[in-house]
Amino acid sequence: MPAKIPATVVTGFLGAGKTTLIRHLLENAGGKRIALIINEFGDLGVDGDLLKGCGDETCTEDDIFELSNGCICCTVAEDFIPTMEALLDRPDTPDHIVIETSGLALPQPLVRAFQWPQIATRVTVDGVVTVVDGKAVAEGVFAANLEAVEAQRRADENLDHETPLSELFEDQIAAADMIVVNKTDLLAEDEAEALARRLAAEARAGVQVVRSVMGRLPVEVVLGQGAEAEANMEGRDEAHHHHHDDDHDDDHHHHDHDDFETFVVERAEIDNPAAFTERLAEVIRAHGILRLKGFAAVSG
Repeated sequence: MPAKIPATVVTGFLGAGKTTLIRHLLENAGGKRIALIINEFGDLGVDGDLLKGCGDETCTEDDIFELSNGCICCTVAEDFIPTMEALLDRPDTPDHIVIETSGLALPQPLVRAFQWPQIATRVTVDGVVTVVDGKAVAEGVFAANLEAVEAQRRADENLDHETPLSELFEDQIAAADMIVVNKTDLLAEDEAEALARRLAAEARAGVQVVRSVMGRLPVEVVLGQGAEAEANMEGRDEAHHHHHDDDHDDDHHHHDHDDFETFVVERAEIDNPAAFTERLAEVIRAHGILRLKGFAAVSG
């Protein structure tokens, strides 16, 4: 069986420096062919233009896929999986896949998507890299421009979760195999060191915390972690299972769409659509289903 293609998931809030980090990786790929899947909703054109023509002959526009249907964690089946299948079915498969998520994406559903049969035997999550705006987090916020983050949330019609930013930040830290504390040139040395220690304490055991300026990190540090994250989910979603500060008590909830299952139910044509709809509603309520799609044959 051919070796699985490694994929790196890059997550973090809008403005943290995800695109800058990825551009640096492309410019210093050293002949490694990297395919990109970009999901920065609202800034897709900007990110795409920044990453296209990165200066490396192995970096071509054909290797960049833009997902424009909103937050990637909410459109896994409809958008991400088909894109991955199209990428993997090409004769010239990449050496590595880098996925830049929207700043609002929950990392865990995306990592779990690599368990889907369509891609599980062909790709592995080499690592989840969470990029943190060091100056913003040191000042007690999660992004330098919170208004832009909220505008991004309002603009995404497909966003099916309203996770508080504090909880989303915890999700990003819990999912990480590496935390990149970016913009450390804007912090005093003792501030940068204290922040790195704090994030290391909040992360899972063994997670690397590295500091960067303008996302400049060696390619071999970011890529090639060998985490197989999709097969090692323990602890990656613990942010939803521990006690939060009282300020966030009203926001406690578990995102049930972290788990995916797909199946087909075959039945005869429906002769009473109203009764069928009511029965379906009962099933949805009984099992706490958040989202359901499908087709039903109706007689007549």
